[in-house]
This record gives sequence, C-alpha cells and structure tokens, in this order.
Amino acid sequence: PPSGCGVPAIPPVLSGLSRIVNGENAVPGSWPWQVSLQDGTGFHFCGGSLISEDWVVTAAHCGVTTSDVVVAGEYDQASDAEDIQVLKIAKVFKNPNFSLLTVRNDITLLKLATPARFSRTVSAVCLPSASDDFPAGTLCATTGWGKTKYTALKTPDKLQQAALPIVSSTVCKSYWGSKVTDVMICAGASGVSSCMGDSGGPLVCQKNGAWTLVGIVSWGSSTCSTTTPAVYARVTALIPWVQQILANN
Repeated sequence: PPSGCGVPAIPPVLSGLSRIVNGENAVPGSWPWQVSLQDGTGFHFCGGSLISEDWVVTAAHCGVTTSDVVVAGEYDQASDAEDIQVLKIAKVFKNPNFSLLTVRNDITLLKLATPARFSRTVSAVCLPSASDDFPAGTLCATTGWGKTKYTALKTPDKLQQAALPIVSSTVCKSYWGSKVTDVMICAGASGVSSCMGDSGGPLVCQKNGAWTLVGIVSWGSSTCSTTTPAVYARVTALIPWVQQILANN
C-alpha cells in the first residue's frame, strides 16, 4: 500500500468479518485514522479521517470551522489517560459543489495547523483511485462515536465499529429514490446503521490488504433504521477534487 496507509499497527477485530447502531466497541487504537471533530467546549459533533499528517477528510455538512479542533488518537472520550493529539485547523476546504439541499458532494478537507504525529494509534487511511470499484456485497467497516440508538440523549464514550456490506445503487434507490446520486455510495441495511454523530467519519473497505476510504458518513434514516441503507459520499467520484486541493495547498 502507498506509504504505509491503511494498515493499523493494532489490528482491528470485527466480529462477523464477521451514528453506529448495533455496532460494538472497537479495539482501542485499531482505527488509527479516525478523528473526532470537537467544538470549543469539547463537544464531539462529527468524525473524520486522517489521509496524511497534514490533512483530514470529513463531511461538508458538518460545517467545520477553524475554531473547531481535530482530536487524533482517541478511543474513550470519557478518559483523560489517553495520549490524544488536539490539533488546530489552519484551513477548511469545503467542496464548492456541495449542496445542503441534495447533500451532493458532501466532502470537506481540513488542513491542520500542526501536523499529526503518527504513532501506533495515529496513522493514515488510504485513498482510492478514481477508477477503483467496490462492488455491492463487499464487506466494509464504519466507525464513529455517533449515537447507538437514535433516541439516545448522548453519544457513546468508546469508539464504535460495525461491519456492513456495500449496497448497489439500484437497491439503494429502491429505498431512497432519486435522492441517491452518482456521488453517493450506500452500505448497511444489514442490522447495523450509522447514526447522528457518526457524520464525516469513514466507510473503509480492504483493498490489497490495506483499508481504503470508500465513503464518508453523509445521511440516512432519521431514526437510524438498521434495515435501511445509510448513504455515504462516494470517495472515488470525489478523488479528482481531493487531488487538486492537496496538490495546490
């Protein structure tokens, strides 16, 4: 894999690979690219993924500003014993074609003010190339500190994970109709779901032994139904824009 991305020093353990409903606690440190986006009060409002020491990818609808922070190396948000990195954001690049109405192009890149220090628990996920295909049925994983029940008042302290399959556009449209477009990819409807607070976080699939960022948690059932596919920004479709921003900044 390119520059050692996508291979955690602490391997994840997914039973059955065997916002996350019916997920399970992750192995601490096993999703080293997962970050928490927090506002000035320390409130977690979205997830994100490290794609290099300097860059985080998240969802445009999260509305990140330079007064928010990126927290890397975190597992238990209630613990103060963890070796976390609280990183300031220098610049926010929201995809100019993002629409809150249609939630198309739901991607934002964050340039960090100081680079993350890569370690056993902090490293990058791989980016796909625009031509990569992740067919329906591919078993992938999503992670986050989103709600574990849509009725929950607070989000879980410990990072949650779930294994879930990619769902074809045809099947996804049978649930969501024309709201699902070519810049989206669907996954789930398998007894697990992303939920509020997971937004911006990763949907990752393995490619050549490395975890690759296939989707960004975008939208889905307002009740986080586990029988309805959740919708993710389709990273392969957004790669040309990502590469342009990275090259010019």
